[in-house]
Amino acid sequence: FPEMMGGRVKTLHPAIHAAILSRRTPADQAELAAQGIRPLDLVVVNLYPFQATAARPDVTLDEAVEQIDIGGVALLRAAAKNCAYVGVVVNPDDYPLVLREIQEQGDLSLATRRRLAYTAFAHTAAYDAAIGDYLFRQGFAGDSIFPPALHLCLEKAHDLRYGENPHQKAALYRSEPSRRLGTSGRIAWGDLLQGKELSFNNLLDLDAAWRAVSDFDEPTAVIVKHTTPCGAASAARLSLAYELAYQGDPLSAFGGILGCNRPLDQDTAQAIGKLFLECIVAPDFAPEAREILAKKKDLRLLQVALDPVASGLPKPGAAWDYKPIG
Repeated sequence: FPEMMGGRVKTLHPAIHAAILSRRTPADQAELAAQGIRPLDLVVVNLYPFQATAARPDVTLDEAVEQIDIGGVALLRAAAKNCAYVGVVVNPDDYPLVLREIQEQGDLSLATRRRLAYTAFAHTAAYDAAIGDYLFRQGFAGDSIFPPALHLCLEKAHDLRYGENPHQKAALYRSEPSRRLGTSGRIAWGDLLQGKELSFNNLLDLDAAWRAVSDFDEPTAVIVKHTTPCGAASAARLSLAYELAYQGDPLSAFGGILGCNRPLDQDTAQAIGKLFLECIVAPDFAPEAREILAKKKDLRLLQVALDPVASGLPKPGAAWDYKPIG
């Protein structure tokens, strides 16, 4: 049948959904034959780009709502439900694998179809969560600043070498960059400029240091040990702030994490001297400072953009802050 309502209705039809949902049993196949429907073996869908549209600063509510996909989500869910017989593809990164298996085997393996089904359901869950998050921020849930339900949608960035202790496994997850809550000022999205991969404990300490210095307007340095500041200071110059922070507890500063809310300059790099630090996080590093710090082969340098959103109660477009408890 022809598309209706400017394309709002085009895929919700028994001929399509019966073809996707049919099992390869005699009964199901007989019903399809009676209706003149052929079964479908592969469903490939790219949903309307709701997240990218909603992230635009000038987007209107009507524009965002128009990008809520209906039929595409239904196609994905139907194909994923019937993964015993049907392949479903939503991520273009899976195209080469799917093409290769079809070319070499004539069909997708059951293991591949199951993995693709999981990917599809995870994708539609994140899609719906993004819509709910956007509508909440538009005031659809009333005047409360906190939503009645939280739907955390995080993408796996990579595995970490180990967890809090060497016998534990760990991984880093982070919010989609296209979502409205953004990534500016987030440790998880920092650029590692020097040193080996960050560990689970490094990330926790870096986050603690960055949160601490981000609360100050004047040049500030904080040295963190085991997620707790052991020295913190503000001054007219970053190098002086560092010196004062170091004097807060010179013993504990060894092997600590340094956070700065100003670009780390040559004077501060020279002030650090021979002190062993695990990591330094700052909004930028001067070339002269990079040259000095490059001599410390085990030192990690993480560059993170300062968050333009002030701290305080959540605001439209701001990220939530979560604290896990048992």
